[in-house]
Amino acid sequence: MGVVDGVKGFVLSTPQRVVNTFKQADVGVFKQADTWKAFGIAVLMFVTISYAALSMFDSMDEIFASDAEPAPIPNMVFESLNRTGIESNVSNETGWIHLDEHRGSIIILDFMAHDCSNCHAVQEHIEDEMDEWHSQAEAAGKSLKIFGYGAWYIETLDYLNETSGAYHVPAYPTGLGSTEAGVLEDGTTLDPVRLFTTGGSGQIPVVMVIDEEGYIIAKEATGTPSDKWAKFDGVLQDALEGDVQDTMSNRIAWEEPDTSYVAVFVLGMVLSILVYFSPCAFPVLPGFISYYLSLGAREDELIAEGKLKTGMPSSWVIGLLSGVGMWTFFGVIGIVALLMGEAFTASGAVHYIAIFIAALLIVLGSMMLLGITSHLMGFVDNFVRKYSTTEADDTFTPRRNMYLYGIGYAAASIDCTAAAVLPFVLYLSTLGTFAIGVGLGGLMIGLLVLMVFVTVMVGMGRQVMINFLRRSTGMIKMVGSWMMIMAGISLTIYLTQPGLVSVVFG
Repeated sequence: MGVVDGVKGFVLSTPQRVVNTFKQADVGVFKQADTWKAFGIAVLMFVTISYAALSMFDSMDEIFASDAEPAPIPNMVFESLNRTGIESNVSNETGWIHLDEHRGSIIILDFMAHDCSNCHAVQEHIEDEMDEWHSQAEAAGKSLKIFGYGAWYIETLDYLNETSGAYHVPAYPTGLGSTEAGVLEDGTTLDPVRLFTTGGSGQIPVVMVIDEEGYIIAKEATGTPSDKWAKFDGVLQDALEGDVQDTMSNRIAWEEPDTSYVAVFVLGMVLSILVYFSPCAFPVLPGFISYYLSLGAREDELIAEGKLKTGMPSSWVIGLLSGVGMWTFFGVIGIVALLMGEAFTASGAVHYIAIFIAALLIVLGSMMLLGITSHLMGFVDNFVRKYSTTEADDTFTPRRNMYLYGIGYAAASIDCTAAAVLPFVLYLSTLGTFAIGVGLGGLMIGLLVLMVFVTVMVGMGRQVMINFLRRSTGMIKMVGSWMMIMAGISLTIYLTQPGLVSVVFG
């Protein structure tokens, strides 16, 4: 009955708590010059980062390009949607597509998925142009065939054949692949995703043009290329209008990459910096650590009173214990997010989760800007307070306190970093189990190193950098708030208005 009453009380008090939360809003922030200074900085940073990201997408395949000699792609065998008049024209009697049966045709091969929003932009471009391409091929006496390859194997064939949300079933032949869909000449099977996505990462979309002899001659790894499809369409145009020799210089090599997770590990390390210096948590860190270190001068007194069993921990031990506490929190968050990610992927809700994350960016950014503390993880803070001790208690447990503080610090940072941590974990889930361990390992090690480093610096009395960061926290927080809002708005438009994105980016 106590549990029921507790839940009832929580529900009934929620409206008032929401009201109290929004009473914190400081609308006067918009009258402050620093707010608009931060806005200008955020605009500049957002535009720069966005441009860099687009450029990175365009060049990523070149960066990770194989140094092998170009070769015809292996045969690909996968089950089709088997629609009359669409797949039935290019599949065998069982409804399976064998790509080598279409050697001699120019092929557009689209690695796609139902819930891959960027894939929808690729599909839209293909469907807008396919009639014209087919007409050009016919006029030149050539054969053009377009295939959609379902590259998220957790999605089912029935799901690919289900129009919903931003997705509609492609107008061109489509099927569902598998980790054994690629077939080499010796009969060995392999995963085409490992062969044709950037660095074998499995990140889609990927769309390729394959010439009559089976060589890749054009490849695009985003639905919104910065050149508005000029390079991709240009190579295809040359292939449709000329001879095979005309595009031989465009041939792209492929090979199954050796699995390297250095980039994933580094990405986790970079994210650890964002989490550690979160404006929601960092301002209180130096003072708290300084307090604990100052207690070292009183350890004899505390031991004599029986409140302390051993000496006060050193600065590096304090840092290590706090770091392990952060490990604990983000380890739990990682496990939960991973399980949720798998469930959402299986349910086909990935697209809607992405929209939720975009909206979360806008909400959290606005709350930060207005000075509203969201306390998303307030229950963790209550847990930390419950099991921590003070000098006034009969027994003082500084080591346990610092471990619990690490948990609480990580929880406090979530208000500012949830919208970055969750997508990162979901991204790792698409790369496989080992990648999850490597990526989260980078995050964990980064947090531990930073916590130990900062704690030791405080212990040595070298707080110049830390004091600077504390003084700059207000501006950092406002810039971060504006950038979160801008990112959220941009992502929302990208995920919900593919037509507008196509107009802007081609």
